[in-house]
Amino acid sequence: MHTPVTIIGAGLGGLTLARVLHVHGIPVTVYEAESSPSERAQGGLLDIHDYNGQLALQAAGLMDEFHAIILEGRQALRILDPDGTVMLDQADDGTGGRPEVQRGDLRQVLLDALPAGTVRWGHKVSRTRALGEGRHEVTFADGGAVVTSLLVGADGAWSRVRPLLSTATPEYIGKSVVETYLFDAGIRHPAAAKAVGGGMLIAPSPGREIFAHREKDDTLHAYVGLSEPQDWFAAIDFADAATATARIAQEFDRWAPELTALITDSDVAPVLRPLYALPIGHRWDRVPGVTLLGDAAHLAAPNGEGANLAMLDGAELGEALAAHPDDIETALTEYEQAMFLRSAETVTDQMPGIDSPDNTAHGLINMFTEKGQ
Repeated sequence: MHTPVTIIGAGLGGLTLARVLHVHGIPVTVYEAESSPSERAQGGLLDIHDYNGQLALQAAGLMDEFHAIILEGRQALRILDPDGTVMLDQADDGTGGRPEVQRGDLRQVLLDALPAGTVRWGHKVSRTRALGEGRHEVTFADGGAVVTSLLVGADGAWSRVRPLLSTATPEYIGKSVVETYLFDAGIRHPAAAKAVGGGMLIAPSPGREIFAHREKDDTLHAYVGLSEPQDWFAAIDFADAATATARIAQEFDRWAPELTALITDSDVAPVLRPLYALPIGHRWDRVPGVTLLGDAAHLAAPNGEGANLAMLDGAELGEALAAHPDDIETALTEYEQAMFLRSAETVTDQMPGIDSPDNTAHGLINMFTEKGQ
C-alpha cells in the first residue's frame, strides 16, 4: 500500500495504528496538538488486557517492551465498605491477565518504536473538510494544512474529524470524578496506603464512590466519583484548592477516615473531570477515505476498556489496511464493522452505574463472582 495515512492524535490508539502501519511498511504521519510528548501528564495506571490491549501490542511487535514496564503486584484488589470494612482483599498472583502499566510509559514505548519525524507535534486541528473522491483537507491552528486520501481521527472525545462522519456529540453522563494524588504514601499517608493496599482500591456506594491505585514511586492516585449535575460542580471554586477539597470531602463525612484521607490529604489541588459519552452503539455510514478509532468513535463512561479498545482499534485498522493494500474502502469497511460490534458489546458489559443500588461492595463482589473474575 502506497497511499500515505494521516492520523490526527498521538494517543495510544493513534500511535498503535502508526506502529502497525510502520511494521507493514505503510507510510504514515501523525499530527498532534500538544507541543511535545512531555507537555502534560499522561494519566495514571492502565490495566492492559490479554483479550484486547495485549493483542494490539502483539500486532505492533512490542510485547517485550510492554513486559519491561509492567508494575508488578498492581493487579491486587481491595473492595471496602464506606465504613472501612474490608469486603475483599485479593492478592496479585500473576494470573490475572490484566497487568498494570503507567499510561505515560506505554505511550513512550509506542513513540520510541516509530521513526523520527512520524509524529508532528504542535499541530492543533482547527477544521476538516471533504474535497470529494475520498480526499480530505485538514487545517491547523497555525494556518497550515494537509490534504490526504486516508484520514484517521484518533483525536479523542472532542474529535475534529468525527463531524466528517457523524453528527453525534458527547453528552455528560451525570457523573464527574475529582482526582487527587498522595505522594510517598507509605511514609506520609500510612492509613490511606494501608487501605489501598498494593494495587487497586474500590469503595463503592450509590451516588458516591472512591477508586484508587498505587502507582510508581509509592504514589496513591484517587478518583473520587460523585453523581451530580454539572451546575453542582460549577458552584465549587476549584481554583481554591482548600475550599474545593473541603466541599468534596463533606460529601463523604460518614466514611472511614482512611478513605476520606484520599481526599483531604491530597498533595495536589483536586482536579475536576466531568465524564461524557457518545450514544451507545454509535456508528456511521461508510464515507470514503476517512474513519475513526478509540474515543473519537465510541467514547463511553469509564469501564476499564477505553485504552485497550483504542489500541485494538488501531491494530486492527492497521492490519486491515495491510491486508487490502489495493482496496482502502474494503479495509475500512472490514475494520468499522468489527469495531462497531465490539464497542457496543463492551459498553453493555460493565460495572453497575454509580447511581445503581447494586453499586455497593456486596454488589460488586457478586458481579465479579458471576463473571468468574
